[in-house]
Amino acid sequence: MRLPIGELLVRRRVLTRDQCERVLQRQRATHRPFGELAEQMFGIDARAVEQAWAEQYAATTRWLDPRVERVDPAVRELVSRRQAWQFRVLPMGYDGAELMVCTLQESLVRAMNFASRQIPVQCYFVLSTPDALAGALERHYPMDGMSSADLVAPVPDLRRRA
Repeated sequence: MRLPIGELLVRRRVLTRDQCERVLQRQRATHRPFGELAEQMFGIDARAVEQAWAEQYAATTRWLDPRVERVDPAVRELVSRRQAWQFRVLPMGYDGAELMVCTLQESLVRAMNFASRQIPVQCYFVLSTPDALAGALERHYPMDGMSSADLVAPVPDLRRRA
């Protein structure tokens, strides 16, 4: 069952029930995204909205073990080894015109942002566990020193600090 973003934010104690209702009222009037309104109206951190969205997405998308699924060799060139490990993405193959990409729930937002900027085709995402994704990355994008431990560690923020 897919829970609304507002309900997830209430359960995480990021919003109160009253705040959620106020956002929903504004949303009905403006037709703007719930998360955007919650950020503007109550100063909710964008990362909290992204985490709730990733949880919502994870509840409805397919979970798989990429170690045992077929990975089309023709799609490997779409990302480099460094990108695959850094953004925790494994292109699996085409499903019609869309590219199926495997990632982790906790890396979903970052993986989607990367894919929208760097992969020149429309993507959709499936999810896996860190061990399973690491095993598949080790096979398809081997890099010395990279392992499943690197996937359970927090994603480094490589942006420049001002």
